[in-house]
Formats: sequence, C-alpha cells, structure tokens
Amino acid sequence: MPRLNVNIDHVATVRQARGGTEPDPVVAASMAELAGAKGIVVHLREDRRHAQLRDLEVLRKTVQTKLNMEMAPTVAMANIAKKIKPEMATLVPEKRQELTTEGGLNVVKHFQKIKSTVNALKKENILVSLFIDPDPKQVEKSFETGAQMVEIHTGTYADTKSEKAMERELIKIENAVDYALDIGLRVSAGHGLNYFNVEDIALIEGIEELNIGHSLISRAMLVGMDTAVRDMVVLCGD
Repeated sequence: MPRLNVNIDHVATVRQARGGTEPDPVVAASMAELAGAKGIVVHLREDRRHAQLRDLEVLRKTVQTKLNMEMAPTVAMANIAKKIKPEMATLVPEKRQELTTEGGLNVVKHFQKIKSTVNALKKENILVSLFIDPDPKQVEKSFETGAQMVEIHTGTYADTKSEKAMERELIKIENAVDYALDIGLRVSAGHGLNYFNVEDIALIEGIEELNIGHSLISRAMLVGMDTAVRDMVVLCGD
C-alpha cells in the first residue's frame, strides 16, 4: 500500500490570489497530517507563484511526518534546500509560462546539470527523487545521476479520454516501476491523480508513495481537509 503525501501548493495559490495571509498552507499541512497523510509536499518555484520561502521555513519547523521539497535543478534552489534540509527533495522541470508542471525531467538531455544538483543535495543527507516520465531511458539515466528515487509522472495517464488509452498508459507506468525497482531505485508516483483514477496506480506493486495535490485540495474546499485526506487514504489502500 503506497503512503499518501499531500501537496499543499494549491492552498498557497488561493492565498496568493489576494496577496494576503489566508488560507495558510502551514495550517493545511498540519490538518492533512492529522487526517492521515504520511508526508507533505511543497513546490518552491523560482517565480514564487504559490508557495513562498516563509512557508517552507515554517513547514520545516512544524511538519511531523516528512517534508518533500519540489524544486528546479538549479544552484539557487539547491542552496535553499541545503538551508531548509527537508527529508526529501524532488527535482522537477519548470517553465515560466506553464500552468502546472508539464511532463517529467529530461534527465537524458540535462544529465550533468541534474547529476550536479543530486550530488549537492546528497552531501546534505537529503534523499533525492527525480520526477520523470515512464520512459526506460529516463529511468536508467536517473539511476546514473545517483538519485535514490524516482517519481513517475502520471499526468498522461490521468488526462486520457478513453479506457484503452488509459490501459496503455498504465502499462507504461507499470513497466517503468518494474525497471526502476530492478536497477535499485525507490519509486513514487504523482500528477493528475484524483478520487476516480488513483486506485489502479495504488495497486501497482513497488510504488511507495503517491503525491497528490490539486484534486485533494479541490475536494477539501468543499468537504474539509480532514474528510478529503481520509477518503484519499482509503483509496490508496490503507
């Protein structure tokens, strides 16, 4: 059964829409933990469109489970991670014009840059994961960077419009998970997962964690964080 980690970025997105202080993603993180989340994910983007450095600093002091900092593979972001010292850092691609993360890291193309960031974080005893598409070449290159874990991008699977297409994407994910495990990588998965498509992913043997944000926070706005998290924990198999 994979553990549920809650991404609280979209709580910060609502706050930033008015430039005020509420809702506070730190409070949301605490409520998610109380409801059964096993970790908190926060993406400190270079453009600071949602989570702010203050959020990360306070979360480091208050998170009782595990803090996973999503970040671009840059020297500036690595320096912030070194100061914050989250249990885990997940390297993700960033484009200023994107609404949300579009696809996984191209580890094959940006190998040296990513490897350098991985090494810098590992020296601080931070577990490093790479957010990648379910592609064997990306899995293999991720292992070569020295990263201990990969997060398989499930966005294409989540966005499919037909059952056959979903089945094809599910097979790709299963194969990527199997290959990653075979070569010694730990595996998580995330992006686009919701209350209707998460169960098939949760059933894939070897996935340790599911990182879920938008769908869960959207439901929490209607039914409350406690109910939203508890319902998702059940769907993840707990």
